[in-house]
Amino acid sequence: MSRTLKIMTFNLRTAVPSDGVNSFWERKPRILEVIRREDPDIIGFQEATDEMRLWAAESLAGYTVIGCGRGKNYRGESVATAFKSELFSLISLDHYWMSPTPGVPGSRFPGDQSSCPRITSVVRLAVPDETEPFNIYNTHLDHKDAGARYLGMMQNVQHISAGRERFVFTGDMNATPDAPEIRLVTEALGCRGAVDCTAGLGNTFHGFKGGEGRSYIDYIFTDGKCESAYVVPDPGENGLYYSDHLAVCALITL
Repeated sequence: MSRTLKIMTFNLRTAVPSDGVNSFWERKPRILEVIRREDPDIIGFQEATDEMRLWAAESLAGYTVIGCGRGKNYRGESVATAFKSELFSLISLDHYWMSPTPGVPGSRFPGDQSSCPRITSVVRLAVPDETEPFNIYNTHLDHKDAGARYLGMMQNVQHISAGRERFVFTGDMNATPDAPEIRLVTEALGCRGAVDCTAGLGNTFHGFKGGEGRSYIDYIFTDGKCESAYVVPDPGENGLYYSDHLAVCALITL
């Protein structure tokens, strides 16, 4: 039995005091407002620090928030996932790092990339008595090196290809739709019927500048049926935005 789910990908922007009026601590009410209004069934977060994950787990009533940091000690920024506790059963949670040794925490590909380790979370969920299990992949690719992004995306594609269950793949890819690492997803997973739910939606990163944004870098892919998708607008309130990215939502039938 299929079910239509509302999926959100949401780069929260990490917690740093230098963001001033748009620091995480100032943006908390706006983040909650967006999530409560949109009411997604599943959220793929990016840039969620330990403090932010704990806050989300305590503040998002009705959701289970899971994930670990990308550092060697499993701390730091994460690609945490939140899902409605009453709707889903958690079967498993896994992580792998974008590196030749994906099981080694904090590891990275060699090359001229940023100093940040990159990680993907895999959350296996089921709706009891209704659907087969499915997987939520959530990632955040390197912002500096296209080569590292391509290798990371190849790793993600290989991971997804190895499974047979339905999937949703969310993330901040730090790449525009014409980039090889983005085209790779639908090309390599075409045999699975993979589609880019966010195709044609427009820019999603604005750097706390508002407007229509400056870069189109946030995505939701699936081998299910994408019913519709949209960018969640943010007009700002006296210069205060919910993030430096716009959240993206998609209705997907699995």
